[in-house]
Order: sequence, then C-alpha cells, then structure tokens
Amino acid sequence: MPSSLHKVSKKISKKKGASSIKSGVLHENSRDAQKIRRASARDDKITRLAKVRAKLNQPYLQRVAFFQDFAHSSTGPFDVEEIQGLVTNYIARDGDELQQLQSERRPGRPASNREDFLKQRNAVEKGEYTSGFWVPDMRDAKNLEKLRGWKGEWSALGTIQWVRVDGDGRVHASRFPPKGQS
Repeated sequence: MPSSLHKVSKKISKKKGASSIKSGVLHENSRDAQKIRRASARDDKITRLAKVRAKLNQPYLQRVAFFQDFAHSSTGPFDVEEIQGLVTNYIARDGDELQQLQSERRPGRPASNREDFLKQRNAVEKGEYTSGFWVPDMRDAKNLEKLRGWKGEWSALGTIQWVRVDGDGRVHASRFPPKGQS
C-alpha cells in the first residue's frame, strides 16, 4: 500500500515548471512543503496507531493460537468439560514462571514488574472465566476446521464462531471481536 507521503511527493515532483522541486529545493513555508509535512504526519499517525492496535490484539492472538494447538492434536469436536479444562490450562500457563520468580525473590523485597504483571493477568483471566471466557467454539466440527486452518491473522478471526464459557459450564454465543460481555 503506497503511503500518502509517496503520493504527495510524486504529485509535487510532476508539477509543470517545478525544476526546483525536482532538485529537492522547496521554500520552507511553501504550499508544497506544507503538503509534504501533512502527508508525513499522516503516515506517522497511521503507523503509530497500527502498532498500538497490534499490541492490543496480541493477547487475543496468543489465546487463539493456544487453542489452535489443541485443535490440531484432537480428532473430533470438544465437549464443554474439555473446553473448561483447556481454559483452566490456559489460565495456569504462567504458573511455573510465577513460582520461579517468587522463589528467587529475597524475603522482604518487593515483587518484580514481571511478577506483578503475571499476577495481574492471572487475576483478570480468572475473573473473565467466572463471567465467561472468550474462546473459539470448539464444539462444532466445521468451526474446528476453520480454527485449524487459521494462519495467525487478526482479520481471519471473523470467520470463526466464538463462545463464552464460564466456570459453571454454561456456554453463551459470542461474536468477534470481543467487546466486554458479547
């Protein structure tokens, strides 16, 4: 995808009678220089927002990849108890690292940033599990095939059906992307 900066600079360089523009010399406050600055700022903003969006989507992509690994190893659809077991395994995935960090810490010392992060993430995921943990619907064979064929792209997740599974075994239909209690 060509950037707006590239389009603007190309258009300016093709101007009639723009020999000084082609050589790269522009007056500091000319209209063309202002167009180039605006296009550059626009490109920077789009890049910055894309990085933020990718960082926010990363936990969901990791979650789907975790469940995709189990989908590859299974032969048929999962029942609700198996999905609950997978969710419990997912929540406890950092237990070893958390235990190691706690054992390495000297008595009386505050917890490390990583330890605090793992505890907080674990608490948030446990809270989500009590109200309904957002997972791909692994009870349906067609949906399981879509999950197996997923290539790690955020945009491809819209084709997969989603559910919320809570700790009591209730399953509620959900949608993509997750927005609170969908």
